[in-house]
Amino acid sequence: MKDAPETEITRLAQAVELLNDHKLMRDYASTWRVMWLNFLRGLSFGLGSVIGATLLVYILIQVLAQIEFIPIFGDWAIQVIDQIETRR
Repeated sequence: MKDAPETEITRLAQAVELLNDHKLMRDYASTWRVMWLNFLRGLSFGLGSVIGATLLVYILIQVLAQIEFIPIFGDWAIQVIDQIETRR
């Protein structure tokens, strides 16, 4: 019965050692590495947002350009397309 606490402590020490060897713990051990990873994460989020918004607006304008029979949307879509064409 007296071995039980020592066994538990040994198992706990092994678990902590296993946790410290985990990649996530190694990555977060360095402040500079954390800042670099967060910087890269922010760059990729920003780039993905811009590309996604660009594609979404392009698809929306193309769909609206096909709806010329609806006077309000058709005229507005034609004006937007004309603005885009003149700025090229």
